[in-house]
Amino acid sequence: MTGVAPTSTLDGWVRSPFTGGGSTYDCYEKGSGPGVVLIPELPGITPQVLGLAEHLVDEGFTVVVPSPFGVPEKEGSPGYTLRTIARICVSAEFRAFALDAKRPIAAFVRAVAADLNSRTPGAGVGVIGMCFTGGFALAAAVDDAVLASIVSQPAAPFPLGKARQADPGLSAGELDQVAARADSVGFCALGLRFSDDSNSPRPRFEALSRRLGDAFEVIELDSSPGNPGGFSQRAHSVLTSEVRDTPGHPALLARARVVAFLRTHLTPA
Repeated sequence: MTGVAPTSTLDGWVRSPFTGGGSTYDCYEKGSGPGVVLIPELPGITPQVLGLAEHLVDEGFTVVVPSPFGVPEKEGSPGYTLRTIARICVSAEFRAFALDAKRPIAAFVRAVAADLNSRTPGAGVGVIGMCFTGGFALAAAVDDAVLASIVSQPAAPFPLGKARQADPGLSAGELDQVAARADSVGFCALGLRFSDDSNSPRPRFEALSRRLGDAFEVIELDSSPGNPGGFSQRAHSVLTSEVRDTPGHPALLARARVVAFLRTHLTPA
């Protein structure tokens, strides 16, 4: 595939430490309008993640990007990613391999979302999780402040074996609470993945669809051999590294759907 993904820098972003759920991490904030928490993918807040963050700001959202791992603004590389994964694998905060896990990092994200909701317009806030953090966006929706979750290529727990491949990425109790909110207050989630992405397996999406039903919209981009979008079978990051600023590009259209989804659910009628 030709071209490069949109990127940006931390210029204009305000950094401040935030404590919640028993953890403290730096958070970066910019923009005005309804609130969106954007949890970075592995290995951290890369220029591509900032490209997505800046796009959300341009679309009229107040965006907060927590930094729970990695070095903000550092370009991704295989070695950097592996070092970050090694740290995550031994961290009780993330529970990288645990089944049916209530992860402590989700409590931190919920606290960030509640704080953002208290000081931004709109009916509530949205949370976007990507790659390893995909499921955290859904776990955050236990809190009433979260009205919309974007679950992009969720990769936790790491999908080793059939049980982990089908694990939804949050505990059964958390999923029960999210499903109850979907039934009672209209909470909705949007999931995205590439068709041949083994790191974000289809059984995980099927498990979420069974539990959430029509409240879980799924976008699956074709990454099979010879696909019309020109994606590699290793394509993974739907909203960041695979996006191209070309009209009609499938990942660009998926990003546009994310913006529309957030605007629909966060903007008061």
